[in-house]
Amino acid sequence: MITPDTKDWTWVLQRPCADCGLDTPSVVREDVAAMVRANAAAWVARLTELPEERLRRRPRPEIWSDLEYACHVRDVFRLFDLRLNLMLTQDGPLFANWDQDETAVAERYDSQDPAVVTVELAEAAERLAASFEAVSGEQWQRTGDRTDGARFTVESFARYLIHDPVHHLYDVTGVAI
Repeated sequence: MITPDTKDWTWVLQRPCADCGLDTPSVVREDVAAMVRANAAAWVARLTELPEERLRRRPRPEIWSDLEYACHVRDVFRLFDLRLNLMLTQDGPLFANWDQDETAVAERYDSQDPAVVTVELAEAAERLAASFEAVSGEQWQRTGDRTDGARFTVESFARYLIHDPVHHLYDVTGVAI
């Protein structure tokens, strides 16, 4: 699974994804806010259009259900908004690695209410999009580091971020960009 804390993350910024089709290196940083909103709208549509039984069904035991992926995307939006704001307000903040699988179990993604997740995902996406819209000028070059040694500028962070929800939408729909 491609996640915000995958160990070998640099490929995401260097070439298009062979699976989802997103050409992350060509993403215009100022477009990320609109991309977050568009992605959230697609998730909201999926969560409201599919029957709950379908949302909860895992295609295979080791692959998350649509609902679990939606919970993950919601939490990615929340986490990246927090980290973005730290990058903008602190010099070189250090981020702990995030174990998304541990979070999925601890937060019981499989048992969450799709209606609640829908609202929370949309709200988290809007907050993150607004945060990216507020970035300007030299702020794009501010940095933040993960405890695993990964270093991001706000610009590379934006590109890295957008791949995750786009890829997970591909995971559940099978439709590449």
